[in-house]
Amino acid sequence: MSQIKEKLLILPDQPGCYLMKDRQNTIIYVGKAKVLKNRVRSYFTGSHDGKTQRLVSEIADFEYIVTSSNIEALILEMNLIKKHDPKYNVMLKDDKSYPYLKITNEEHPRLITTRQVKKDGGKYFGPYPNAGAANETKKLLDRLYPLRKCRTLPDKVCLYYHIGQCLAPCVSEVTKEQNQAMVQDITKFLRSGHDEIKGQLTEKMMKAAEDMDFERAKEIRDTLAHMDTVIEKQKMMIGDLVDRDVFGFAYDKGWMCVQVFFIRQGKLIERDVSIFPFYKEASEDLMTFIGQFYMKKEHIKPAEILLPDEVDKDLMEQLLEVKTHHPKRGKKKELLDLANQNAAIALKDKFSLIERDEERTIKAVDRLGEAMGIQTPYRIEAFDNSNIQGTDPVSAMVCFVDGKPSRKEYRKYKIKSVEGPDDYGSMREVIRRRYVRLLKESLPLPDLIVIDGGKGQIAVAQEIIVDELGLSIPVCGLAKDEKHRTSQLLMGDPPAIVPLKRDSHEFYLLQRIQDEVHRFAITFHRQTRSKTFFKSELDDIPGVGEKRKRQLLKHFGSVKKLKEASVDELRKLSIPEKIAQTIVETLNGNDK
Repeated sequence: MSQIKEKLLILPDQPGCYLMKDRQNTIIYVGKAKVLKNRVRSYFTGSHDGKTQRLVSEIADFEYIVTSSNIEALILEMNLIKKHDPKYNVMLKDDKSYPYLKITNEEHPRLITTRQVKKDGGKYFGPYPNAGAANETKKLLDRLYPLRKCRTLPDKVCLYYHIGQCLAPCVSEVTKEQNQAMVQDITKFLRSGHDEIKGQLTEKMMKAAEDMDFERAKEIRDTLAHMDTVIEKQKMMIGDLVDRDVFGFAYDKGWMCVQVFFIRQGKLIERDVSIFPFYKEASEDLMTFIGQFYMKKEHIKPAEILLPDEVDKDLMEQLLEVKTHHPKRGKKKELLDLANQNAAIALKDKFSLIERDEERTIKAVDRLGEAMGIQTPYRIEAFDNSNIQGTDPVSAMVCFVDGKPSRKEYRKYKIKSVEGPDDYGSMREVIRRRYVRLLKESLPLPDLIVIDGGKGQIAVAQEIIVDELGLSIPVCGLAKDEKHRTSQLLMGDPPAIVPLKRDSHEFYLLQRIQDEVHRFAITFHRQTRSKTFFKSELDDIPGVGEKRKRQLLKHFGSVKKLKEASVDELRKLSIPEKIAQTIVETLNGNDK
């Protein structure tokens, strides 16, 4: 803390970004400031809400980068968040990927749905936050315009040709003019030419009826009805047909909700809702959110963005290079008010769920640390062994961060140095392998290690952690009762019982950790055993891998029939002669 106090005294009064670090030297939060001196000092003075207090409690050091302007600080902040993915910034990121309709840039173009926007010459329409709306619109357009459907041209016509949804460029000549005409009509439709297309279809239906082609007239009538269904799902909001995104927000108790309304060709096609904790001024975090929102390839910038008055319009316009507005009256103002109102309602509805989740996770972690007399164990790693009478011994490790499982950090271990049912030996090997690797690769170490077992297992883990590796990570053990349920938390040297109420959230957290590591270990053990049980005589033959083994068994039906096969029969399956001879010799040799 003395190091932080010294750094606070020399902070510059310039704009820039700051990077907060925990005791593992991991960046946990990135922020920006118009005046670095004021912003960074504010974290360490005065009172804060619970969210900010939790962040400050983890800060062990910080760095800062000075920029020449506020816009540079905002851009730098977004890039640093993207690079370091700090855990306290993570919920500011919108990780949704919305579908678009795309007309491909090919000789014979296709209409497809995609979630990736690329600079490939294709025409993109959207986004459609409701995937069902995108699919329904595509189905309608497939009925109306028979563009090519196949990714690669086949040798003969497919089903789409027979149902009138493809002109079959695979076997027929489809001119460039025909394709361009269909692309223009689809573009017109997706840019709100519904009425014109509808009028043209109505004329065709009437003409078909006059020509006594009632089947064709009925088909067009059904298409018109389907078009009405698709269009009716969208609510007309503004009549000028400009593509807009509308950002409304609400905040309370350290949390913010942002609602984004997607207006496409004057219609509200869907909304996006994001709820996240914030640690600065609400308007600043909202600007960060908007900047990150458009950093994603999936989010194409519209022609116009409507923003609340609290957001610096000029700064956002400079950042996004898009026309922005603070509407004061009329339909645009009503739309912005509606977005703000929806944000306030969503935030209120979510508070009870957020608070309940906090009780089960981060607050439980805080109280667990207090009960154990250690620093708050934000990162917990738990281990369990699994074997049946000493066969195929394995171990597993699960990781919980802020009271929640971090599944991407789970690890599986096949025991290499232990033979027979030696639980202590297995634990010793796995603990050594895990933390030697973390030290070598300079990866974050846990704040607490949980061992599935009692005093003996704790002693073995401490032998490696403390005596061998010289680490000062607390180690505890979870003992089970006769019904195999979490019974006691043991810690210390010698291990003693840590008193926890069985109905407390911290006790439930330990139960979840123990159940999860046990489940993970058992699942891995079953997978390992199943591979052992289904071994084949083909497994040890050089040149025969899983793919070739499946090919042989599929063709011959069994190893018994394969043994009767000649080298020439194997050669017919595109197996090299040398490997075919090896297979025949090995299988026939096994029978002697």
